[in-house]
Amino acid sequence: MELNGLKKARRTDHLEQTNGDLALTSVGAVDPWTAWAYKPRTISLLLIGACFLIWASGALDPEISTSGDVVTSVKRGVWAMIAVFLGYCLLQAPSTILIRPHPAIWRLVHGLAVVYLVALTFLLFQKRDDARQFMKFLHPDLGVELPERSYGADCRFYVPENPTSRFKNVWDTLFDEFVLAHIFGWWGKAILIRNQPLLWVLSIGFELMEFTFRHMLPNFNECWWDSIVLDILICNWFGIWAGMHTVRYFDGKTYEWVGISRQPNIIGKVKRTLGQFTPAHWDKDEWHPLLGPWRFIQVLSLCIVFLTVELNTFFLKFCLWVPPRNPVIVYRLILWWLIAIPTTREYNSYLQDRKPVKKVGAFCWLSLAICIVELLICIKFGHGLYPKPMPVWLVIFWTSVGVGLVIFLIMWSWKSLGRKRR
Repeated sequence: MELNGLKKARRTDHLEQTNGDLALTSVGAVDPWTAWAYKPRTISLLLIGACFLIWASGALDPEISTSGDVVTSVKRGVWAMIAVFLGYCLLQAPSTILIRPHPAIWRLVHGLAVVYLVALTFLLFQKRDDARQFMKFLHPDLGVELPERSYGADCRFYVPENPTSRFKNVWDTLFDEFVLAHIFGWWGKAILIRNQPLLWVLSIGFELMEFTFRHMLPNFNECWWDSIVLDILICNWFGIWAGMHTVRYFDGKTYEWVGISRQPNIIGKVKRTLGQFTPAHWDKDEWHPLLGPWRFIQVLSLCIVFLTVELNTFFLKFCLWVPPRNPVIVYRLILWWLIAIPTTREYNSYLQDRKPVKKVGAFCWLSLAICIVELLICIKFGHGLYPKPMPVWLVIFWTSVGVGLVIFLIMWSWKSLGRKRR
């Protein structure tokens, strides 16, 4: 007889609780081949990490650890501090709504986002020249002023005086690295957002941002055929088209997740192992910006954050002297891509939630915080770098757009309130 009439929980049916969150699955529901990866190993990994610290720090042999210079010791100490924090996040951070390939992966991404936010905050409190020299600690090629390149200096299709190629302007633009960046970037955004009208708003909106700030950055000074034809109608369109076809493929796919041990042959086991890195199920995001003025503002805020992150990419490169092909800027883009995956899902879940009191997820909060700090760095370090003022007609145009949008939202809210009263 069990105490208080309660049955004794079986080992395979118990629910693990971590930081107040129930585990995503019970041990008995996991394939036997991968069940070990879902069992808690916190103490074992803590001891392994302690052994690694003993070896790396030279705690048992202080003479070896003090033989190096101060800069090397500080670098090793900072990287060890980051590794310890990421290890804690891997084991103890709260899980997200994503479960594939493993919840621990997204806990690690959460830790990387926190480290990036803290590093940006440290950078914000430095002087511009000191921050540029500090970037050398990340990569030795940094800290050197970038050459300015304008894409709109000569907008002719045909250049007869050029001895190498009479279509040099077109070929130079087609074989630029930003062509592939546009295609793969919008393919990734389409998989994240999964809404074609919203993607086209973002695509056109970013070209408008480039046009608005072209007096500040030479990279934004593009020819009309480069901006409208090549970027919007070709590269962005192809990326959005490929991304939406990827969404439709996964949306119409039947998911039957049979464990690895139950696969009949080696090929099936390999496919199932690779399938672990695909979604467990595919939910189509429904943004519905026209449901009401408040929903419109929420979706508009998402668009503003996306555009701000894109603009920060370019302004950070020139403020901190980071060339586009440098690994540091590539790592930042990969990190933002990893952060954007759970952020978009969390924000869509937040919009669909009908609770009167709710809050955004951890990744949404982190994304907004990182975006704000990056923007503050661009404003602080960009002071004095862009002497040309914005043209008056552009100021008038965007002021008129802002005023018109506010009036439109006020009238829409007034009509919605009237309908509710009736």
